[in-house]
Amino acid sequence: MNKKPIETIMGMVVLVVAVFFLLFAYRVSDLQVVKGYELNAKFLKVGGLNIGSDVRINGIKVGTVVNQKLDNTDYLVDVILSISPEIKLPVDSEVAIVGDGLVGDKFIKIVPGKSKEYLKEGDTFANAKDFKTLEDMVGEIIFMVTDNEN
Repeated sequence: MNKKPIETIMGMVVLVVAVFFLLFAYRVSDLQVVKGYELNAKFLKVGGLNIGSDVRINGIKVGTVVNQKLDNTDYLVDVILSISPEIKLPVDSEVAIVGDGLVGDKFIKIVPGKSKEYLKEGDTFANAKDFKTLEDMVGEIIFMVTDNEN
């Protein structure tokens, strides 16, 4: 009978420590949605990009994908990005959907331009590169090889 209160207290301590580690892991893993101004990018195909995916510049997370929808007029995918307020992007910046290796998660990569004019809330990127699947890349290589033989 004497061990039951101690076992209960130790169980509670273990649960509190587990919750602490979960919160710590969440904060360190950069899973939070970046709150900032929203920009749009239009792609022909998104290839597994998800809501909540990262938006990165030079490998640093500067934003989050907050929504995706199909435009009924041109059938392009309109991807809405939330960009950190301290990041100002030139209007000639380029966006592309890339992956972390062959089977890694997809994210949006931004290559900042050199313009003195900056994108504002609700603007759309003028330079967007579509996601290239492995099949697309293999097809390009085969086409280059067969084109060089002629």
